[in-house]
Amino acid sequence: MLAVTLDKSLTKLMLREHGVISPKGQFLEELSDLKLDGWRWPVIVKPNFEGSSKGITQDSIVEDKHKLKALVEKQLARFPAGVLIEEFIPGTDLTVAFLEKGAPNTGGVLTPVEYVIDDKEWQKRKWRIYDYDLKSVDYMSVNVRCPAQQPQHVLERAQEMARKTYKALGLRDLGRIDFRVAEDGQVYFIEINALPSLEPGAGIYAAAELEGLHFDAVLAKVIESAVSRWGIHDPKKAKSKPPRKGPLRVGFTFNVKRIKPDMDGKKDEEAEYDTPATLQAIREAIASAGHEVIDLEANSDLMSVLASSPVDLVFNMAEGIKGRARESQVPALLELLDIPYSGSDPATMSIALDKALAKRIVRQHGILTPDFFVMSTGKERLARDCQFPLIVKPVAEGSSKGVHKASVVENEAELREAAREMIAKYDQPALIEEYIGGREFTVGLLGERRPKVLPPMEIVFLDKNDTRPIYSFEAKQDWSKQIRYDVPAVLEPAQLKSLEKAARECFMALGCRDVARVDFRMDAQGKVYFLECNPLPGLTPGWSDLVLISKAAGIEYGALINEILSGAIRRYKERERERKTEGRPLVGPSGPVLVAVPSAPVSMPPPPIASIGGEREPGSS
Repeated sequence: MLAVTLDKSLTKLMLREHGVISPKGQFLEELSDLKLDGWRWPVIVKPNFEGSSKGITQDSIVEDKHKLKALVEKQLARFPAGVLIEEFIPGTDLTVAFLEKGAPNTGGVLTPVEYVIDDKEWQKRKWRIYDYDLKSVDYMSVNVRCPAQQPQHVLERAQEMARKTYKALGLRDLGRIDFRVAEDGQVYFIEINALPSLEPGAGIYAAAELEGLHFDAVLAKVIESAVSRWGIHDPKKAKSKPPRKGPLRVGFTFNVKRIKPDMDGKKDEEAEYDTPATLQAIREAIASAGHEVIDLEANSDLMSVLASSPVDLVFNMAEGIKGRARESQVPALLELLDIPYSGSDPATMSIALDKALAKRIVRQHGILTPDFFVMSTGKERLARDCQFPLIVKPVAEGSSKGVHKASVVENEAELREAAREMIAKYDQPALIEEYIGGREFTVGLLGERRPKVLPPMEIVFLDKNDTRPIYSFEAKQDWSKQIRYDVPAVLEPAQLKSLEKAARECFMALGCRDVARVDFRMDAQGKVYFLECNPLPGLTPGWSDLVLISKAAGIEYGALINEILSGAIRRYKERERERKTEGRPLVGPSGPVLVAVPSAPVSMPPPPIASIGGEREPGSS
């Protein structure tokens, strides 16, 4: 969830469905997308992907649309990843820390803390906000008070919203949420920090003292939480990991299919992996463009292999090992090592694999998706308006794993049986989704912010007696007898436009990059419903959906692979230009080129003394 919580806009979209209130806002990547209608002035403009109040000053708050456009343009130039515009809430700041093992009676949620700013400092400022200057320059003017001097119902409301937030996001070990308390007492969620400051004087220590925990005990509770989760009993057995070196040539990350799945899906643990033949085809396509290919199987040895196999960039096809964030494992590792790679980033990979989470995101962007809910045990109470038929799927699997004829259920008894079986087999919740009758399509996209939409492909079900056809696991393994692929699909102009628009919006809403494939159903009225998005689609020559779609668009296999790779090449070149401009170490054929620079003393302010009611909160949001 670290990737998700760094994205302020995405986090708020997720929390909205859990009743967590935040100021009205808009995420922008381009000035042309700015919508000025309906705003309540003033508004505040902040970087969407930064912490520590970076980019937030007194000038961040504007009172009219002309100043807003100028500020947004300036901020986008500085923070091209995107900015967030929100209605400014007059009031005071409140923060609620989380220490999972530190407050068992409240689920880890600690007592709210508020910031206390010297009056002389406020007199210099028009707006009462905890901006970058207060966090990083004039921090000696800031103290925190715990408990916060707010009405009891305000403190309780903040803690309740914090509990919902931490639970909804699945935060672990520690965290901190920043709230804004309006003049009428309404509490607004501002942002969450899953990696809060642990410097002496941080607010978490003041709140923890009320639980009888002092400085060392707080750190011990963080460690205790991690040790408990990972089942570590003897720290002496923990092996240190070797250092990892910088990138050089073109790496190829993958998971190889060594176990052929059964047709009935009973043995499907490696169904998402790629066969040796597919991997060889991708190698040859990359090599055909003049690149050197270095195999990097995405197993537990990948980190150490990377250390001895430096690469310039990576063509990523790795599915990961386990967990609902498994497809983000390799991208996250590559980002940690500053190695450019093809495909979407870790946040998108995690979100897209979790079908329920992806559906919430696209729905927030106004895209239709079948009604759904999630079952963790199969015993959950059903909503009164629950209507059958429904379809039961694993919430975080691909390649139609777990999707069979029996997945479509007609009554509650069938639903509960299918859900229990699904949960037991895949060790994850089951997604229960409204069954949408009609035509099924899949749409391929290539590119980045403004992706190219390839011709839609229709999955035509051949058994006309089947009243509930689905693109099942069995159909994907042997499609010749059950389905037919029509590409390009036969569509009326309005239907084609609707499908292309929905695909592009899903791609952008989920933050996809370089390549993705999006699946839809179209009902009898022509309404298009999002089913799921695969940002890591199959690339088996002559077989995978995206490959068939690309061929219909006139893109041969080698060109498809290298078009996907082109995004990583562009990012690699940008990184090298930045390194030269910033004077960072350059990379040579044998590793980093060390550049000598004169040394200079570094002065650091002394840390403040932590005490309840008199400590500051270091900048770390």
